[in-house]
Amino acid sequence: MQVVILCGGRGTRLGRQSELRPKPMVRIGERPILWHIMKTYASFGHGDFVLCLGWLSDVIKDYFLNYDARQSDVTVRLGERSEVTVHSTHEEDWSVTLADTGLDTNTGARLKRIERYIEDDTFLLTYGDGVADVDIDAAVELHRSHGKIATVTAVHPPARFGELQLGESGEVESFSEKPQASQGLINGGFFVFDRRVFAHVPDDPYCSLESDLLEHLCAEDQLVGYRHDGFWQCMDTVRELDILNRLWDGGQAPWKRW
Repeated sequence: MQVVILCGGRGTRLGRQSELRPKPMVRIGERPILWHIMKTYASFGHGDFVLCLGWLSDVIKDYFLNYDARQSDVTVRLGERSEVTVHSTHEEDWSVTLADTGLDTNTGARLKRIERYIEDDTFLLTYGDGVADVDIDAAVELHRSHGKIATVTAVHPPARFGELQLGESGEVESFSEKPQASQGLINGGFFVFDRRVFAHVPDDPYCSLESDLLEHLCAEDQLVGYRHDGFWQCMDTVRELDILNRLWDGGQAPWKRW
C-alpha cells in the first residue's frame, strides 16, 4: 500500500533547527524524523512512499538520491573509467517518489497534486513531523470494514506540563513528567484514504487537509476515527524535539518497531 507523507512545511517553531533543513529532516538521534516515520510504515510491509515536498525540497531530494552511498560502503574507481560501486549494507528496500508540490501550498492541495502517483484504490497518508506506536494494520482493517472515504487516527495529546495528584493533606500521591491527557482526542494523522477522496479536493493551492477536506468529509458522513490509546508525539517545538531525542537516546522509543 502506498504511503503519502506531507513534507512541505517550514517548521518555524523549531528555530535554528529548521533554518537549513525542512522540518521532516530534523534529526532524532542520527536520522531524520522522516526516516523514523518511514521505518514505522515499512515495519507493517508498506515501503512505497510518495513524499509531498515544498520548503527546501532539494535537501530531501539530495538525501534520497544519495541514500545508498551514504548508508553503505562504496568503492570509487578514479580516472578515465571512473565508476562507483555501492556495497549495500542497509535494509531499506523502498520506492520513494519525490514530488514537488509547491513552496507555500496548503496541505490539502499537496495531496491533490500527487493524485497521478496513486496507483491503488486505497492509500495511507501522514504528516512528516510525528511518530507513534500506532497499529497501521488495525487502522486499515477498520477502514475496509466501514466502506467510507477516510479514516483518521484519533489520539490523546500529550500534556504540556507534568501532572500530579495531591492527597487531602497536600502530599503528592502520583507524578508523571510527560503524561497523555486523559480527556479529549485530536487528529493524530496516520490516515487511510480511498482514492475517491480526490474528487472532494478542489484544485486550490489554499485548500487545507484539516479545515477544508476533513470537515467536508465529516459533514458528508465519510470520515471515521480509529482510536489510538498508545504513544503519539508530534515535533512542533524544540521542547518536543528534545523529548523525542531523550527517548531515542535512552533506548525507550515506543515507536521503534524494527
